[in-house]
Amino acid sequence: MSEMTADQITLRGRADRAAGQRARLAGSLGRQLLGAVLILLACLWLAPIVWTVSTSLRTPAQSFSLPPKWLPTDLAFGNYSQVFQSVPFAEILANSVKVSVAIVLGQLVTASLAGYAFARLTFPGKNVLFILLMASLMVPGQATIIPVFLLIKWFGLADTLWSLILPAWVSAFGVFFMRQAFMQIPQDLVDAAKIDGAGQWHIFSRVFVPLCAGPMAVLAILSFNTFWNEFFRPLIFLSSQQHFTLPLGLVTLQGYLGTGSLSVVLAGVVISMLPVLLIFVFAQRYVIEGIARTGVKG
Repeated sequence: MSEMTADQITLRGRADRAAGQRARLAGSLGRQLLGAVLILLACLWLAPIVWTVSTSLRTPAQSFSLPPKWLPTDLAFGNYSQVFQSVPFAEILANSVKVSVAIVLGQLVTASLAGYAFARLTFPGKNVLFILLMASLMVPGQATIIPVFLLIKWFGLADTLWSLILPAWVSAFGVFFMRQAFMQIPQDLVDAAKIDGAGQWHIFSRVFVPLCAGPMAVLAILSFNTFWNEFFRPLIFLSSQQHFTLPLGLVTLQGYLGTGSLSVVLAGVVISMLPVLLIFVFAQRYVIEGIARTGVKG
């Protein structure tokens, strides 16, 4: 009986080792398959960027060569200087920086203050106001562009950068995002600050804002990327070339009826992509941390 028990133990041990080996093999194959899928997706994501950079270094004649070639035969770096000669690109670039940075700063202030109010304060109609705020996310900007334009014109801000900045200082998404971040702060910290005699402003500025620096950085990055690439509102509100932002400047590079050089246009696209790519590379850690800390809890 004892020998059979030993044999059974031996067989079970072998079976467990075989099962473990199969599990490790399956896990290894799964990781390899996941890695292959991620590499494929990365190639699909990078292909348009590589093609844009490659075409920006071609001569206009090579831009439409058949069959298409990924690498230019003659590097035409003059396309980049042509961008600044064709339109006042430096001024257009500065306009986009002014608009995007001003909107980011305004949204950080309004979204953090409103988010704190919805997360930590109690006032009449709080839930109703928050529901209305969330409902506004379902209204497309195209549906409200006419009344916004009439207000901009009535205030005398048409064809100015302020027509893009002021309406964008309040963001329903930003308020929701910061509310979620502030709701993750433990109540014990608030109680301790109140015991020390801190008021609401002191608690907000000295406790909540430092602890939510990551989510605020995420909001700043998302907002900057959105308004850096915005085309619709500048197309409606701006008419003078000296006030154009980058999306309108890139359209201007196309020339009348699209007769401009494709290589020059894509050179302008590459220049406009660089700030966003650099911000993402250096700030991706804050993006991951901020999204992880601002779940949809609450």
